[in-house]
Amino acid sequence: MRLGSIVAIGAVFAAAPLHAQTFDPRAPVCMHVYSGANGGGGEWYDCSFTSLPQCRATASGRPATCDLNPYYPPTPPPARLRHRRSG
Repeated sequence: MRLGSIVAIGAVFAAAPLHAQTFDPRAPVCMHVYSGANGGGGEWYDCSFTSLPQCRATASGRPATCDLNPYYPPTPPPARLRHRRSG
């Protein structure tokens, strides 16, 4: 019993720290900006783009890449019309 408790407590303290969600789920495309050590700002994501061409135009000439946002909810399929049978 004690060994199980010690192992469980050790696992809690050994777990890696959690990070906040990086992607904003309100836009379908995100730009990953790399500023590096010389820029001093680190890396960040700008999720304010509605299309890949729009993001790529903004990222042009910058140390950045454009990716689809994995947290953007897909568009739900249109609802099917139900016909009632009279009868």
